[in-house]
Amino acid sequence: MQNRGKTISKAFAFARERFLEFGVDAERALQRLRRFSISIHCWQGDDVRGFEASPVELGGGLAVTGHYPGRARTATELRADMEQALALIPGSHRVSLHASYGEFGRRRVDRNEVEPEHFARWIAWAKEKKLGLDFNPTFFAHPYAADGFTLSHADRNVREFWIEHGRRSRRIGAEIGKALGTPCITNFWIPDGHKDTPADRAAPRQRLIESLDAIFAKQISPAFNRDSLEPKLFGIGSESYVVGSHEFYLGYAITRKKLLCLDSGHFHPTESIADKISAVLQFLPELLLHVSRGVRWDSDHVVIFNDDLLAIAREIAANGFDERVHIGLDYFDASINRVAAWVIGARALLRALLQTLLEPTERLRSAEKAKDYSTRLALQEELKAMPIGAVWDYFCEQQDAPIGEQWLSEIKRYEQNVLVKR
Repeated sequence: MQNRGKTISKAFAFARERFLEFGVDAERALQRLRRFSISIHCWQGDDVRGFEASPVELGGGLAVTGHYPGRARTATELRADMEQALALIPGSHRVSLHASYGEFGRRRVDRNEVEPEHFARWIAWAKEKKLGLDFNPTFFAHPYAADGFTLSHADRNVREFWIEHGRRSRRIGAEIGKALGTPCITNFWIPDGHKDTPADRAAPRQRLIESLDAIFAKQISPAFNRDSLEPKLFGIGSESYVVGSHEFYLGYAITRKKLLCLDSGHFHPTESIADKISAVLQFLPELLLHVSRGVRWDSDHVVIFNDDLLAIAREIAANGFDERVHIGLDYFDASINRVAAWVIGARALLRALLQTLLEPTERLRSAEKAKDYSTRLALQEELKAMPIGAVWDYFCEQQDAPIGEQWLSEIKRYEQNVLVKR
């Protein structure tokens, strides 16, 4: 191990010199990378089931495929799985919870009854592990969401039920933020929409505005809680019409001063959210990203290091949006080891950010300003052969995280000792 450490240090020293020739300070890039905190989503660990006393089928356009052994069955098991994942991901990160992941005991607590006390153990755990927490109201897998409508439902009683759930979720988010000393982002996504062409597109959107205004009527300090809204192009069962479209929530976020959440799986399969980041941030101070990977549709595959991910990372890092863009993962795959899925996605995202931080941004922009597009393209291509891997290995070593594929043996050990025994 000592020899390997020397090899990594030598490789980094060489890489640092190469990047200096390229006009990039690798040490400074690593300093910036350490400040990025990814919100790791809890629902990957148990296939979006949650811990309610009487769970119902997912619905809402959500589907989890696969039957890999080891799904977390309790909050204690889920926290242990997340601890294992976080130990293999370099850096300091956060955890994102859904309202259905409260610890309710054997009592049935409906969504309009959730309280901060149901998340007390999550808060205590996060405080002990020095983690931030984010929160998500759960507007699916419930009898009052069975027909595909919640906050925009035509029935006032149904709307009032979900409005109360939204209010309580914000209260929980505020308690989380206050207890942990870091703002909790409470993100709203609803499944509302029609499978086939609706006769009236306007009325549900008007009802949704009224419901959201009622939820957000009480002011909460942004030091504790920040509200976010997540649009979608279509879903299973809402292929023809989604009430909370991108245009709808963009307008609402701007006029109500809320965060907009861009999910990389929620748009057309050939449409990247990367271009939207700098566009939206012309009008909003902050933005939330849910990073996923759609394959032909919003299939929530595990995030990998690909061109789409690089494009997203580039928009954040090259524009200095480090503090304005909050990054979370959002996918669920039950066909592979669930803990490995967290690690693969988070490490891929961090590597993508690092590659962008190692780009000669000023040289690229100077060439572009001079209309020297040949130089711009040449530099972009030469960067692909630079020793980025050596910098990544050095970062992992500094953060006491496994280097290369070493983390996989830890996952296999955990699987044999813990997961397969469930």
